[in-house]
Amino acid sequence: MATLLTDIGELTTHAPGEPRLQDAAVVIEGDRIAWIGGAADAPAADEAVTLGGRAVLPGWVDAHTHLVFAGDRSAEFEARMAGQAYAAGGIATTVTATRAASEGDLAANLRRLRLEALRQGTTVLETKTGYGLDVAFEAQSARIAAAEADVVTFLGAHIVPEGADPRTYLDLVTGPMLDAVRPWVQFIDVFCERGAFDVEQSREVLQAGVRAGLGLRVHGNQLGHGGGVALAVEMRAASVDHCNALTDHDIDLLAGSDTVATVLPACDLSTRQPLAPARRLWDAGATVAIATNANPGTSYTTSMPYCVATAVLQMGLSIEEAVWSATRGGAVALSLVDHPDAVGMIAVGGRADLQALDAPSVSHLAYRPGVPLTAAVWRAGERVAL
Repeated sequence: MATLLTDIGELTTHAPGEPRLQDAAVVIEGDRIAWIGGAADAPAADEAVTLGGRAVLPGWVDAHTHLVFAGDRSAEFEARMAGQAYAAGGIATTVTATRAASEGDLAANLRRLRLEALRQGTTVLETKTGYGLDVAFEAQSARIAAAEADVVTFLGAHIVPEGADPRTYLDLVTGPMLDAVRPWVQFIDVFCERGAFDVEQSREVLQAGVRAGLGLRVHGNQLGHGGGVALAVEMRAASVDHCNALTDHDIDLLAGSDTVATVLPACDLSTRQPLAPARRLWDAGATVAIATNANPGTSYTTSMPYCVATAVLQMGLSIEEAVWSATRGGAVALSLVDHPDAVGMIAVGGRADLQALDAPSVSHLAYRPGVPLTAAVWRAGERVAL
């Protein structure tokens, strides 16, 4: 069955060198984009959806979330807003709550948050383990995540659990725990930061991931200057995420590599860290992605529009750069570009993931921050009930 989306006021496709198209139309056939062009030239289809001059763009690709969890950390958030500094140790609170929750409750919470994100235009979602921190709970988290998320990342190396010996725990992460989660995950990640894992420990985790055939990701340079970026580039990781504290050398390394710098603006505001230097990264030629970092402690939002608006209003990106980073940039970070289900752009033959805004232009995402503009969403060709 073919569906014609017509009377599109502005169409953002991300085709190389192609500006936003005016008075455009798109044909969806099955789960694919079958045709793109001017509304006046549109072919016949089985049904037509008239969008009344609304802007259409790719669905958001949220490349960094932590959504298999239980519990609430609003008291921690309130203390931070009153001046208490963020430290990685707060993760332990969520670990305790997650271990105490039933598998059904964890799965229901993930489904709720996935639907919340989808209704705001997020059609591709990555999520991580990392709140179980033992073999059984990490395997459970991976299994739950795989049932809902498009991409699952193993983050057993989130922190060393309270009372555990660091060497013994690292052996567990790189051995039995990795073996237990392997059927459900595509990436391995490590929190390379003070209070978590140092560079050599992080390298050991990533090397274990390579042996297991997984893609690599790094949480790096969030709380201060460190070796996370350099390690990610050295190991050819798909992305290094956070990137708040970067030297000129770090930016040069990223610009000269295929490693994506994933910035997490909602987290930066929630933790009151300096905003990641997205403008400098773009200007240097690095590939930038924008993601929510949705989690209960430091960024409890699934709103990619909020992150895009923040990137424009406070990080200095243009609207085109921010939208690209939140769609195509996320796809690059997840290695979903040269892939049968390539996402993050609107192209003939590509997966039909797109959204319509209740606005004439993507500029309204930052021009009207905080206003719910998502009017319609299609994921793999199916229209989502909002």
